[in-house]
Amino acid sequence: MDIIIDSSVWIDFFNYYDSKEADVLQELVENNFSNNIFICPAIYMEILRGLKDDNAFYDIKETLLNFSILDNDIMTITDRAINIYRNLRKKGITIRKQNDCLIASYAIYNGIPIFHKDKDFEKIASDTKLKIYEP
Repeated sequence: MDIIIDSSVWIDFFNYYDSKEADVLQELVENNFSNNIFICPAIYMEILRGLKDDNAFYDIKETLLNFSILDNDIMTITDRAINIYRNLRKKGITIRKQNDCLIASYAIYNGIPIFHKDKDFEKIASDTKLKIYEP
């Protein structure tokens, strides 16, 4: 099974935070599930943008590039993300981070569930075809 791992999980993983999500990701990586782990450019950016230490930046960048990166047409994905945000907003549901709509758009477009620690994805999934990975 393919899985998109959201930055909320990766950040716990790279910072060695004690969370069930980081533990699940660790288990997936250790069990050679890496070929089925995906990220998208938005996740890649969210993870790397906050790294102050250059060594950590290059190490984590190299690690991330070992996983599959979804590289769908950015305008197609962006238009779908806009529609996700607008449709939810019309129903009174506000997504705090619009980047989550972009990430959800990649997941929906590719039919890959997302593994996350972010309430916005639950809101998006409540009214779209977004699938949530439940370990």
